[in-house]
Amino acid sequence: MIAANAVRITPEILKLIASIDEFKGAWRALGALAPDRLSALRRVAAIESIGSSTRIEGSNLSDQEIERLLSNLQIKSFSTRDEQEVAGYAEVTELVFTSWQDIALTEKHIKQLHRDLLTYSEKDAWHRGNYKTSTNSLVAFDEDGKQLGVVFETSTPFDTPRLTTELVTWFNEERDAARFHPLLLIGIWVVIFLEIHPFQDGNGSLSRVLTTLLLLQAGYAYVPYSSLESVIEQSKETYYLALRQTRGTIRMESPNWQPWLIFFLRALAEQVRRLSRKVEREKIVLAALPELSLHIVEFAREHGRITMGDAIRLTAGNRNTLKQHFRVLVERGHLAQHGAGRGVWYEFASSSDAPSSSHQEEQGG
Repeated sequence: MIAANAVRITPEILKLIASIDEFKGAWRALGALAPDRLSALRRVAAIESIGSSTRIEGSNLSDQEIERLLSNLQIKSFSTRDEQEVAGYAEVTELVFTSWQDIALTEKHIKQLHRDLLTYSEKDAWHRGNYKTSTNSLVAFDEDGKQLGVVFETSTPFDTPRLTTELVTWFNEERDAARFHPLLLIGIWVVIFLEIHPFQDGNGSLSRVLTTLLLLQAGYAYVPYSSLESVIEQSKETYYLALRQTRGTIRMESPNWQPWLIFFLRALAEQVRRLSRKVEREKIVLAALPELSLHIVEFAREHGRITMGDAIRLTAGNRNTLKQHFRVLVERGHLAQHGAGRGVWYEFASSSDAPSSSHQEEQGG
């Protein structure tokens, strides 16, 4: 029996939920941006999410390397484990974004998502889509591979099927009954899922995919346009601490949900803050651009890059006039110039919300 009734609704929890729900309600108006601008926001968020989530699991690929990899995803040829993990996470994330209405929270679907997450990972072929058969305590490592210690012990392979069935059944019943606010329900679901760690590997990545799925199903339609994974990566020490503090009490009569729920809600609030800031910046900056420059920026953002030839075909503008627009856009930081002469091309310059942090690895996923 999951003792979710032990949740204490503090003023901070109320304030965080209120701010997140306020943005949820306002998103319909904020989301009235042009489709190409929404598409660009989603593209940037997807790269950030894939990069952050796989780096939390030990990948060393930068967002720039991931962007290049995703542009060639159709090749289906990946030389390293990092690339295999990125490709799987990218495809599963896109599946959730496009088909969340059709993915019921069942053990069958959770196993299928796990299988698809690791579909390109050769070393995981033996266990993908199946519950674990040996213990997999969560261990954190620093950048040099030095073990920092066990974050927490997880459920035994023997208990895993029963506990996972119980978790899925409980969540669906509580969601139907609507006794808890959806954000509290999703937060409790995530921490119990991580405490069980039902699969041999890939649990961390899968937990973030499932978080996105459940948030979309709860009506938080803005989720694809801002990276929650990036927020977690940049506060990873707090993430592990909150998990450890709550995890040790989950099987007690009165679990201490507070450390994890406060972290989870703060992360969601930061995700909202970042998206709100991006949307407002877009409105202000793009509104000030001349129409010709606006066309150039929107094309570059949609396609990642633009050449002079692209701009001439797009706008039917004069080459010398377009050169002046490109020069100003580079000076103002909207575009980054690459190459010279006839080989010159311009990349859309998306600014990061925060500096990247050092990465730890997880063993046992």
